[in-house]
Amino acid sequence: MTVEGLAEHFGVTLQTIRRDLTDLAEAGRLERVHGGAVLRSGTANIGYEERRSLKSEAKRAIARACAAEIPNNISLFLNIGTSTEAVAVELMHHENLMVVTNNMNVANILAGNAKCDVILTGGQLRRADGGLIGNLATETIKQFKFDLAVIGCSALDREGDLLDFDIQEVSVSQAILRQSRKTFLVADQSKLTRSAPARIASLADIHTFFTDQPLPPELASACQSWGTKVVVPS
Repeated sequence: MTVEGLAEHFGVTLQTIRRDLTDLAEAGRLERVHGGAVLRSGTANIGYEERRSLKSEAKRAIARACAAEIPNNISLFLNIGTSTEAVAVELMHHENLMVVTNNMNVANILAGNAKCDVILTGGQLRRADGGLIGNLATETIKQFKFDLAVIGCSALDREGDLLDFDIQEVSVSQAILRQSRKTFLVADQSKLTRSAPARIASLADIHTFFTDQPLPPELASACQSWGTKVVVPS
């Protein structure tokens, strides 16, 4: 939840909400992130609109850095998530991209780029965030070999495992990794304060990780040993 959203809901000042969130964080009930708070762990994701507003500036900076590394004239997959949607916004001036996605929001964004072909996977619509999941999405992905995939995740643990809440989405993400020659991860540092029950893959399987702050030393060392490049926008 965002500080602004909570203040409006309860009819109190931003300062009051900030103090209350700090008290709850100190009591171990939640984790403070820039502009709000998230649950420490759980088996269900926070709401889509809350995810869009959390770390929005960081997501834009990450997206700009990621888009700068995406060349024209390639096949590209963008998966479900607010971070990948931010990347889509930064691709509006790219040319000759064939973008495959299971994210209806990404498709709607890139529909505005006449020099970009957009293919939707199909699948079961998850109304909460416009994601397409399930066997149909996975089978569609298997028909392609992407030059590059840009993915997000719901959580990232200290061992470098990418985590998510929806088992069906995990299966789709794993298919994306298998069918891509190169994979970028876009995830801000709040993902390191969260937990989710289902494992997608390891950072060892990622070519470049775009994030907003330097990683904890042990994880940074692990990425170096795996050959995973970490990019932090200046």
